[in-house]
Amino acid sequence: MDQDAKFGSVSRRGFLAAGAGAVAVAGVSWAPAGAVPWGPQSTLAPPPEFPAGIPLSQQAYTNWSKEIVLDSVWTATARSADDVVILSNWAHQHGYTVRARGTMHGWSPLTVVPGASVDRVLLVDTMVHLNSVVVQHGAPSTVTAGAGASIEKILSALQAQGLGWANAPAIGELSIAGALTIGAHGATYPAAGETITPGQSYGSLSNLITAITVVAWDESESCYRLREFTRSDFESTAFLTHLGRTFVTSVTLQAGENYRLRCQSFTDIPWRELFAPPGSPGRTYESFVEASGRVEAIWFPFTETPWLKVWTPAPVKPPESREVFGPYNYFFSDAIPEEVTTPLGMVAKGLQGTTPAFGASQFGAVAAGLVLTDTDDLWGWSKDVLFYLRHTTLRVVAGGGAVITKRSNIARVVHEMTSWLNERMTHYASMGQYPVNMPFEVRLCGVDDQGEVMVDSAGAPDLSAVRPRADRGDWDTAIWMNVVSIPGTPGLSAFLREMERWMVANYSGGYATFRPEWSKGWAFTEDAAYQDGEFLTRTVPASFRAGNDGNWDFALATLDKYDPHRIFSNSFIDRFMP
Repeated sequence: MDQDAKFGSVSRRGFLAAGAGAVAVAGVSWAPAGAVPWGPQSTLAPPPEFPAGIPLSQQAYTNWSKEIVLDSVWTATARSADDVVILSNWAHQHGYTVRARGTMHGWSPLTVVPGASVDRVLLVDTMVHLNSVVVQHGAPSTVTAGAGASIEKILSALQAQGLGWANAPAIGELSIAGALTIGAHGATYPAAGETITPGQSYGSLSNLITAITVVAWDESESCYRLREFTRSDFESTAFLTHLGRTFVTSVTLQAGENYRLRCQSFTDIPWRELFAPPGSPGRTYESFVEASGRVEAIWFPFTETPWLKVWTPAPVKPPESREVFGPYNYFFSDAIPEEVTTPLGMVAKGLQGTTPAFGASQFGAVAAGLVLTDTDDLWGWSKDVLFYLRHTTLRVVAGGGAVITKRSNIARVVHEMTSWLNERMTHYASMGQYPVNMPFEVRLCGVDDQGEVMVDSAGAPDLSAVRPRADRGDWDTAIWMNVVSIPGTPGLSAFLREMERWMVANYSGGYATFRPEWSKGWAFTEDAAYQDGEFLTRTVPASFRAGNDGNWDFALATLDKYDPHRIFSNSFIDRFMP
């Protein structure tokens, strides 16, 4: 069928099942070239010779921060892994790229690129059918999930079998394949002397993978086929965190015995005490890490006391705690009160001078919400206290990343970051500028330790932000630090560029390594994220090549080997993963 052929009119919501003959769309039959021209409701030319029987429609694409918004992209719904293979070979033959579509919860343009043409882009929805979850007991116990299964669904199935993970993102609605694409992580870190439960890991979710099935080019057959890599396969390390350079259809991950957690919230610790230098007395971030390991601080702008969350393993419910039986217990995070939305609206309209009041209102809503909803001291199964954010919460832009260092440097890393942040925000405020109007967040996890993998392993995920440095066995810690703000805030990109450059320079040498958090904002110019050519082509690769283990170059070469036609790519990925 000619690519320029014109087709009959059809609603853009309709489903297309195109074969060699007439096509039925939403119950309306229409024929190829020579019939009525393509209707005004459609914005894209129909994909030529599209595989019969696979549902296809034009759908909008909107990422989480709503900075990437496309009115219409051809989106197929894969009914099986074989459908993904069929679509991949069709795309190769017709000059299309294939991008997996999950919940669209992300910032970076790893799926689609704003401003780029989508005329030859096919999104494949994995969440409708590729969402099975099967738990297997053994040594180790494992769970096999389809690409579109949510993390919450997976952990619910594990919990029902007495199993769980030590580390998980705060948002459970993410698809597992999407989470593994960028090496998603949680805020779990061992307390002093704590022993990890076999089957669990303090690193990224990618470090839990025991086997992964992807669509890969078969040179001998000259086509794309399903291929499973086990963790012992030497090339598997390139696929564990792949940044969108392959298409995952299913994955098997190890799990360990489930456990109970207590989560306490504190809102009365001054930030100078909490983020004090190493060895300082008092209620410091460092002291909470030593006692509990699992610590997150959220510091709202121009406020004195952050919101500190501390998770502590607790087999028996403490008398002071309230037992919970499900996740997402901070209801006030999803329902923003008027006293917050009013200054929010003023900030969004450009009245930046109201930022201090907005910061105070955010903190006030949290402090009051914890008391009113009795959520300042919770106890329950790990999943139910680790999932605390819904994907519907306030949309923000984030900048920052991971600092890889040794445990003894935690207090120093956080103190330097918060001191810099306070100085710069005070400086800009003195000039009437408020580029940041949402909180600074810090949490930590372990690196991708191969000692935590219970099957034969070829190594850590090559492109994981928490991959350990090959030459620094003592660097066992990843400290995640991010600054968030409302999209479109004047001066935000320039501020995040300044911050990013400072973090790269400060956390360097024999002290630490800085790496971007793939799902969030990085490579900032004065005007936008993901645009700084030097950061994309030099800084990022250098942060992975440090230690001379060659993992960056090996990963890119391996991903190219199994997708030589780069159907699993886009113009942004091509720029920094050439």
